[in-house]
Amino acid sequence: MCGVVNRDLRRKESRCFTMKALILVGGFGTRLRPLTLSFPKPLVDFANKPMILHQIEALKEVGVTEVVLAINYRPEVMINFLKDFEDKLGITITCSQETEPLGTAGPLALARDKLADGSGEPFFVLNSDVISEYPFAELIEFHKSHGGEATIMVTKVDEPSKYGVVVMEEATGKVERFVEKPKIFVGNKINAGIYLLNPSVLDRIELRPTSIEKEVFPQIAADQQLYAMVLPGFWMDVGQPRDYITGLRLYLDSLRKKSAAKLATGAHVVGNVLVHESAKIGVGCLIGPDVAIGPGCVVEDGVRLSRCTVMRGVRIKKHACISNSIIGWHSTVGQWARIENMTILGEDVHVCDEVYSNGGVVLPHKEIKSSILKPEIVM
Repeated sequence: MCGVVNRDLRRKESRCFTMKALILVGGFGTRLRPLTLSFPKPLVDFANKPMILHQIEALKEVGVTEVVLAINYRPEVMINFLKDFEDKLGITITCSQETEPLGTAGPLALARDKLADGSGEPFFVLNSDVISEYPFAELIEFHKSHGGEATIMVTKVDEPSKYGVVVMEEATGKVERFVEKPKIFVGNKINAGIYLLNPSVLDRIELRPTSIEKEVFPQIAADQQLYAMVLPGFWMDVGQPRDYITGLRLYLDSLRKKSAAKLATGAHVVGNVLVHESAKIGVGCLIGPDVAIGPGCVVEDGVRLSRCTVMRGVRIKKHACISNSIIGWHSTVGQWARIENMTILGEDVHVCDEVYSNGGVVLPHKEIKSSILKPEIVM
């Protein structure tokens, strides 16, 4: 892989033309409930900013000027929220609303007029759940070098039998075929949900519910026009709680390598910890590893936090202990409470003093007065 100087050069080159991107936002975010009962999934905080903002900022970095959100659920919430970021980032954000679910390819046909502007330039397509280092400049360079119609990013996995595997020529990246959940080993690379497509791909997609992975890409591969680039660095689909927590660890590891100054330091910090500048941390706390503490949070004295996210406006009272959990916006965790084993607190949940939660999933606006001894949903 080229060095930093070359990467900066590639970024400058990529800004010489207008680029667009489509983000597949999709529907209800049921796997990430109860957090998605308060906000659409792309607006759920990840490492102290909405998930989708990580993607939009990275797209802006390589010269993308317009982002289209393919959405079928609460588009007005998304647009109202992102208006502020339009101005800050200098990027246009629009919605393409589905009246019925169109799968992963149909939304491209629906947004055809927004994506195909006559310039002939390729456009990005991203799944909104994907967190990575977003090497978009390298992707642009690779796409232009091979001259094919479409490029997909792939990532290596340890257990390819769980996924659809991309079989490709190692030397050129040309995709030969896709094998769904192979019984015997055919490769260890899977679709990472990040694509760069020429406008001609739109001619292959009808306006109907269609799968880009199972219908469109195999067709392009059969025409020998599909290439794959192996994603450097980490990758995670953070669309469900356990993967969200894993994704946070990978993200903070990456941040340590790239921008260590953004991480918290001090005697109370263990490993990688991200603390918003407006959060307040008491004395005698032990925080980390793999913790994100959002804006306006108050962590009182003697608190222990590990492998967890604490979202905006949360108060954690003295001597509480939280691990492997997500604490939703404006919630309160009482003194000496213990929260663990993938407990998810929705917005404005109040856990009373000395309560124990073992994997409780608590819907918004609840008060928890008694312990949750086994994983269950609290309505």
